[in-house]
Amino acid sequence: MKWKYNFYFEKIGEKYFISNDSGEWLLLNEMEFKKISQNKISYSRIEELKDKNFMVNEMDFYRYSKKISSLRKYIYNSPSLHIIVLTLRCNHFCRYCRAVGYRQDKDSDMSVATLKKSVDFIFKTPNKNITIEFQGGESLLNLEVLKKGIEYIKKLEKKRDKDIEISVVTNLSIMNDEILNFLFKNEVSICTSLDGPEFIHNNNRLFHPLSSHKIAVYWLKKIMDKVKSGYDGGKDFLPSALMTTTRLSLSYYKEIVNEYRRLKLGGIFLRPLSPIGHAKEVWNEIGYGPKEFLEFYENALNYIIELNLKGEIFIERNAAIKLKKILFSKDPNYLDLRSPCGAVMGQLAYNYDGSIYTCDEGRMVGAEGDNLFKVGDVYKSSYKDIINSPASRLCAMCSNLENQFQCFKCAFKPYCGVCPVHNYETASTPWGDAGFGGWCDIEKGIFKILIRKLQNRKYRKIFERWFDA
Repeated sequence: MKWKYNFYFEKIGEKYFISNDSGEWLLLNEMEFKKISQNKISYSRIEELKDKNFMVNEMDFYRYSKKISSLRKYIYNSPSLHIIVLTLRCNHFCRYCRAVGYRQDKDSDMSVATLKKSVDFIFKTPNKNITIEFQGGESLLNLEVLKKGIEYIKKLEKKRDKDIEISVVTNLSIMNDEILNFLFKNEVSICTSLDGPEFIHNNNRLFHPLSSHKIAVYWLKKIMDKVKSGYDGGKDFLPSALMTTTRLSLSYYKEIVNEYRRLKLGGIFLRPLSPIGHAKEVWNEIGYGPKEFLEFYENALNYIIELNLKGEIFIERNAAIKLKKILFSKDPNYLDLRSPCGAVMGQLAYNYDGSIYTCDEGRMVGAEGDNLFKVGDVYKSSYKDIINSPASRLCAMCSNLENQFQCFKCAFKPYCGVCPVHNYETASTPWGDAGFGGWCDIEKGIFKILIRKLQNRKYRKIFERWFDA
């Protein structure tokens, strides 16, 4: 029988990585790969190819469609993440600030009326499971509105059939015991930034004349101690921290990982810097190329693997997101790696003035005076208006990998995604250029690193153990 095959491929080292849209994959040596085109593949490999739906003649369409549904379960969902920007004011001057940078004018504070309108809008969206994330600027600078917003959400939650998670993103600089107790009492999770040890964090996140690192670490420890002491505030919610990789970070992968270990955060997300907002303007000072980031990333991942081989469970969360797709064909609910992307379909962002954007990155473009990604207003728009807006349609089309000529045949397409805002900021078009301004090189590079690691049985066991932790 002449077999027909269904796969994408990428050569990684001496092996050929093949995949299909259901997320199934195999590694073939060069001889096996060549024999596929000659229909001379060995019987054992035929059975494996057949089992993973690479052979069109023997496809199990039910299993195939079920796997695709598992990878893309978000397709028929409505947004679950709603980002409310309480203020553009901030008391830090972060070198890579993707929002607005340091400012103190209260004109950018969200009013109670606008916040309630935003929350009312959120509760009218179809998704039953909702996360409301309060951001800034520095969100705690508009504290009274934050408190009233949380109380209003709790009040509505009792009346509506919604499961609500609330989080607040803060640099922790004006945190105090009273605020912390309020957040704990209302089961609000806390996220902050931590770029590594003090000399890196303070260089990136300026808070003159104080140390932003010392303050963040103090409160991170206090929050963790409060959670672990069995605080009777409901669910268990450890704080989370997010690092951003700048040029300074590149030589200190071990020190950065060790800082997260020292604070017992359990893992780290090694996140590349995006040339969006202020970061784009100072890219020559703090930016780098994809090759430099990938070298940093692989060095850090190797170190993390070494730690895990010694018995410590420490997770690299960027890898874990991708591995959940590769190893289990499951959607990790990470909005940046979707096709179409998470804009509108997965998240909405509500600016301090009631303007609604496709996502938080789209709001940042709006802060530059460009409303390409604006989809509506909480005072005027319905959910139907938002979904059918030109910006929503544009993002869905641009981020569908089937519409991207450099993506539709890529071996990593089943697991990947693109960001129209990143494309717009780097190439002046949401469709992007041939290299997506470094996005493709970095994401593809990480996928290749992980596939190489998966060929080592010990490393694969470590990765699998991360999902049991």
